[in-house]
Amino acid sequence: MNWVILIIAGLFEVGFASCLGKAKETTGTESYLWYAGFLVCLTISMVLLMKATQTLPLGTAYAVWTGIGAVGTVLMGIFVFNEPATFWRIFFICTLIASIVGLKAVSN
Repeated sequence: MNWVILIIAGLFEVGFASCLGKAKETTGTESYLWYAGFLVCLTISMVLLMKATQTLPLGTAYAVWTGIGAVGTVLMGIFVFNEPATFWRIFFICTLIASIVGLKAVSN
């Protein structure tokens, strides 16, 4: 169950990074709403990470959390913010995913 919580925490990390990207593109009230979304996602992500690390090894949990956030944020950048999807970006995203799966496989 704590792995599911950790995955959800990682998805909220993607959410807070994406909110920052959208806030940068907007002005006025809309920008403040994106910053509010950032704070909500940040809070939820941290609380869930804290809950997951109560039973999972801290180093593994943190690496998986940041990995999910990194992969998700890069994919959001490609699909939402029209960032380039070059061969090397995709290659290194795949190696990051393989590393995350490997860490989960060797954890208790």
